Amino acid sequence: MILNPIPWPNGATCACAITFDMDADSLIHVARPQDSHQRLYPISMGRYGPTVAIPRILETYQRLGLKQSFFVPGWCLETYPDAVEAILKDGHEIGHHGWIHEDPIVTLGNQRAPFERALRAHEKICGKQPRGYRAPVYNITPEVIDLLIEYGFDYDSSLMADDIPYRMQTDAGELYEMPVHWGTDDWPPFAHYDEIGYMMPVRAPSAGLAGFWEEFEAQYEAGGFFMLIVHPFLTGRLARWRLVEKWLEGILDSHDVWFAPLEDICEHVKSVEETGGAQIRTEHLPYFDGPQK
Repeated sequence: MILNPIPWPNGATCACAITFDMDADSLIHVARPQDSHQRLYPISMGRYGPTVAIPRILETYQRLGLKQSFFVPGWCLETYPDAVEAILKDGHEIGHHGWIHEDPIVTLGNQRAPFERALRAHEKICGKQPRGYRAPVYNITPEVIDLLIEYGFDYDSSLMADDIPYRMQTDAGELYEMPVHWGTDDWPPFAHYDEIGYMMPVRAPSAGLAGFWEEFEAQYEAGGFFMLIVHPFLTGRLARWRLVEKWLEGILDSHDVWFAPLEDICEHVKSVEETGGAQIRTEHLPYFDGPQK
């Protein structure tokens, strides 16, 4: 049960977004800045995303008529412009995802510089400012929230306080949250990356993806919001994406689902609220003014 359900366009039962974080090889460069250029295996693993997986994903989305959201670090925008151009050409959304996938917690007190550097890359490569943001490793901070409000962003997609979109209110203003959750993220079942401190036991494609489909069925039954957070170099690999593709085909045939980019879902939530069609729950930030003892 969802206490404050949101009515979806054309009477759809559930809103759905299969979103991608196209981190490419930024992860190794930010984790091992002194010698990352010598580490060919992790570079090649990351490069698989923009060079091999993104064309595969875009072909599926094009064939099925889907527009979705991609979150791309500014460094990746500049390093892989062909992949970015293909994403934009097909009409997908590209959101802000830091400069080089730096953890905002690590850069506390100095987050404006990488945030604005990434913004400049968006304006240069994409020709516009992004409307949405997802923090690297979800570690958004009050400082970044203030930057999002200052620059007029519509939404964030880093926090986990609800099953459906909600509002975040601060003294500086407000923006909507498109909530994430580790239960719908492909990092736990598939990430095996010792160089950056993750050694997950890699699951078979069917086992690794099965939990996602159970999450979807619960959201669909409740009339909610289902979002996958996946990485091209992980789930864009052949066997895994084949199963995602088959799932998409089946859901489009059998379920009444509204697939849309997060910017469109956010715009719909805002419109529904303004016309009195739903009451959107509000979280007030910051949660605490200082350390709790």
